[in-house]
Amino acid sequence: MPSSYRGTESIWISGVTGGCQELSVLEAEVSLTGDKWEKHPIVTGPEAPCILGIDYLKRGYFKDPKGYRWAFGVASVNKEKVKQLSNLPGLSEDPFVVGLLRVEEQKVPIATRTVHRRQYRTNRDSLAPIQELIRQLETQGVISKTHSPFNSPIWPVRKSDGGWRLTVDYRGLNEVTPPLSAAVPDMLELQYELESKAAKWYATIDIANAFFSIPLAEECRPQFAFTWRGVQYTWNRLPQGWKHSPTICHGLIRTALEKGDAPEHLQYIDDIIVWGNKAEEVFKKGQKVIEILLKAGFAIKKSKVKGPAEEIQFLGIKWQDGRRHVPMDVVNKIATMSPPTNKKETQAFLGLVGFWRMHIPGYSQLVSPLYQVTRKKNNFEWGPEQQQAFEHIKQEIARAVALGPVRTGPTVQNVLYTSTGEHGLTWSLWQKIPGETRGRPLGFWSRGYRGSEAHYTPTEKEILAAYEGIRAASEVVGTEAQLLLAPRLPVLHWMFKGNIPSTHHATSATWSKWVALITQRARLGKPNRPGILEEIMDWPEGRDFGALPEEVARAQEAPPYNELPEDERRYALFTDGSCRVVGNHRKWKAAVWSPTRQVIEATEGEGESSQFAEVKAIQLALKIAEREKWPVLYLYTDSWMVAKALWGWLQEWKKTNWQRRGKPIWAAALRQTSLPEWKTWL
Repeated sequence: MPSSYRGTESIWISGVTGGCQELSVLEAEVSLTGDKWEKHPIVTGPEAPCILGIDYLKRGYFKDPKGYRWAFGVASVNKEKVKQLSNLPGLSEDPFVVGLLRVEEQKVPIATRTVHRRQYRTNRDSLAPIQELIRQLETQGVISKTHSPFNSPIWPVRKSDGGWRLTVDYRGLNEVTPPLSAAVPDMLELQYELESKAAKWYATIDIANAFFSIPLAEECRPQFAFTWRGVQYTWNRLPQGWKHSPTICHGLIRTALEKGDAPEHLQYIDDIIVWGNKAEEVFKKGQKVIEILLKAGFAIKKSKVKGPAEEIQFLGIKWQDGRRHVPMDVVNKIATMSPPTNKKETQAFLGLVGFWRMHIPGYSQLVSPLYQVTRKKNNFEWGPEQQQAFEHIKQEIARAVALGPVRTGPTVQNVLYTSTGEHGLTWSLWQKIPGETRGRPLGFWSRGYRGSEAHYTPTEKEILAAYEGIRAASEVVGTEAQLLLAPRLPVLHWMFKGNIPSTHHATSATWSKWVALITQRARLGKPNRPGILEEIMDWPEGRDFGALPEEVARAQEAPPYNELPEDERRYALFTDGSCRVVGNHRKWKAAVWSPTRQVIEATEGEGESSQFAEVKAIQLALKIAEREKWPVLYLYTDSWMVAKALWGWLQEWKKTNWQRRGKPIWAAALRQTSLPEWKTWL
């Protein structure tokens, strides 16, 4: 049971109640069998059960009435030794090892004009390590003393292991350097490709100081000059920080692997991964890649070769069975971060969590309050809204789901869920095959409205979400895979009939683009909702996604207002609700507007959300219609949640007593609402 006890010693634990939270450590008297009591440390908290470690639990067992013996323990592990690539000959244990690629000295683009920038102050902690690095690099022939009209400042970068990397601030030089046509592969495309392999075993190889292994032609060296403690140096090898270094390095490594007839692999600059369904298969592939690289002249550290293993990190992502996971060290790092105190710290936090945005439903909307305080025109003001968003995104990272693997074949069903909200679009891609009880997510996307999109009609916004969702899904599953489209609101059926509403804000060209892609790549369906979406939204449990059966629908979709007959427009009402934070209090306001009578009715209060305000606006509209005994009511709202509620969820929520898992849902305010017997259109 959860405990209100708060001790002096605390610990952060991930995975508790689906998240990551700080719990108290205490010593308690415990007994597994009821016969023997002893003191043992446990952790507990107000929102978590008391937790005992497996070190204690595995001591006891329990016999049930049928005589079966139940015990705690750890699953058996296959102790058959797996040969590790790090034990291969030729790998180095020297932390400063640098290879020399056996190629001609590289002629690289030369700056169109001279750039000379003075050295600025650097981190004091970096001074001694950088001095040692310069000594090592000069000894190895990577740098040498020079006299050059060029000069760029040193910019030391701290590595994840606490050491320092000697990089130079070449931003000025980069601005006047001619372009190169070749480029480094897109990291996201590599992730999608690795997902599609759905491998059981992996191995990774990271080349040591790959840039410093590539020789430069003498005439190209002066532009890379830098000054350290009054002495000017330049690079004899490819430097870090120059804009073309990744492209050149990636290309030369790729060429070396191709010449050596390397087995199937993926490469991102100096990081390489191989995979397979058996450990021995992966070992042989990794061994071949290492032999090719060493023969070409590169150096490889023992510590930078991992696997074969069933779990591995590549490109900062944890991979297992073709699925992408957020590594636990990343989860813990984000969970323990303190609230930012300035714009720079906020940007750093957003940069860290933004890398994992595909794991987080509705990411753009969640972090919107944080982006507000980073804008140049805004002063940094960290308020309740920012703190709430900060804590929310940390919770979402802690419970982020794994993505993938991408599967292909005639039995694979690709389902694209799309929706719109007040501030932007969201969509998610799922896959399901026969025999699975629930689908697997391939990714979550979201973005805010751009330019005139905020003024689109609700129908246009739904179509835009479907269009953007199909484009994103195509990058994951390819352009040949058929998509089953499941929009949040049932407004797309007419598209497949070739109809375009007379009321719209988007241009005809934009509409043609939407219709062409959606009707070509997708078909409409009504698949079961994946369980995670029920966790995210308060949807009625146990129902199929999509339009509900006619017998439980309580409202019908209304035509655009300007298409209503003249004598029917007097029965049309527009509703809206909003909420804002004033000090430490939420203030909401709900309003109803009649276009024909130019009349507004409103109500307001404190302590509730914008969703509550939207519901109160609907209640106001219904009271007006009942009071004046209208034969029909046309309701227009920009809230998809309210629309969906009145299209069908209302009856389902009533059956569950307006609760989900024992807690009131956002629509509980509709408890007193019942649609009149006369016809209602929405």
